[in-house]
Amino acid sequence: MPGYPAMFAAPLLQGDGKEARNLLVYIHVPFCKSRCNYCAFHSQVFNQVTFAWYMKTLLAEIELWGKRLRNPKIGTVYFGGGTPSMIPPFQLELIMDALRRHFRFTKGMEITVETNPDTVTDLTYFQTLLSMGINRLSIGFQSLDDQDLRTLGRPHNGRQAVEAYQLARQAGFANISIDMIWGLPRQKLKSWMTQLKAVVKLKPEHLSCYGLSIEQGTPFERMQRDVDMELPQESEQARMFIYGAEYLESMGYIQYEISNFARMGFISRHNQGYWDGLDYLGMGPSAVSTIGNRRFTNPEFMDAYDAAVRGGFIGEDYEELGQEIRAQELVMLSLRTAKGLKLSQYREMTGRDLLKEKRGVVNALHKNGLIKISAGYLRLTKNGMLVSNSILQSLAFD
Repeated sequence: MPGYPAMFAAPLLQGDGKEARNLLVYIHVPFCKSRCNYCAFHSQVFNQVTFAWYMKTLLAEIELWGKRLRNPKIGTVYFGGGTPSMIPPFQLELIMDALRRHFRFTKGMEITVETNPDTVTDLTYFQTLLSMGINRLSIGFQSLDDQDLRTLGRPHNGRQAVEAYQLARQAGFANISIDMIWGLPRQKLKSWMTQLKAVVKLKPEHLSCYGLSIEQGTPFERMQRDVDMELPQESEQARMFIYGAEYLESMGYIQYEISNFARMGFISRHNQGYWDGLDYLGMGPSAVSTIGNRRFTNPEFMDAYDAAVRGGFIGEDYEELGQEIRAQELVMLSLRTAKGLKLSQYREMTGRDLLKEKRGVVNALHKNGLIKISAGYLRLTKNGMLVSNSILQSLAFD
């Protein structure tokens, strides 16, 4: 195919020159019923005309990348958004068929769809997802408290969230993740723990528990400028994080990443792939990809996205990831996980010893109980995870 970068004609490569492990595929679905007050992801209100345009362009992009990458093997597919569960099942089937035609699926691969409770009220919907090979759900509860949900701008209530989960179980889904947010306006530790216990009673295989962050350009950012949002004090948020994590671990959920907990055997393979630095291909408006040492982002708006796909120049505007950036990302991604940073891997990549290079910072962090070093790995402690952003910054950058 003329006009595409030569780097995509070769097999996918890892940074060490060996053939890559199975590619991760992310499909961005930029449609929602309405925009939540905390959300900074690219999305727009659903309408049939724009959605039809999106589908036509996405299917063309899938074919384009299948040809460029010579039908690569993929290990996971993740439909994120936006609200992927707004896609009618027969059109989701079209996307799955296109992926199967232009990529090679690995046996037992993980295929995840994010869902919002207000868009999945039918048992048949979940049964159809299973029949087309989708085997993992991520359901966005965010809270079970109706007042919290109104504050967040969510288009559902707590009862609908539980009912959506129960329908998924009834349909036969055996791998379900639930998303929750802590540190909400006026929230107290007791309220957070009560909700967490209610969610655990449902027995999901996986939980993602995110601390609320006020992102630029969101309604919450504007509200924070104008009014006191009554966000919990830092000490209260710290208790929510630590007590919540300890409770989940006591109930059999392994904290394998700062915000993610899973029962044995149910770690999100797709997300783990990001933290392990695997190559990933993002398709759809605003989706990000990293292939080899090159990173690129699809255009955000439909007209520019469509033009890039039809013109065959999508992915041409890339950032070259040098060794220093790769090393920084290794530190920042590895230290988000419970496994931590393998110090020999950093040394092999850079030729430097991180413990010597950052001796003063490492000693201070260790003295204050924020990191631990054992068996060749550097890891954050629970208290270290609380202030992870500043620790990662100090270890990854000069």
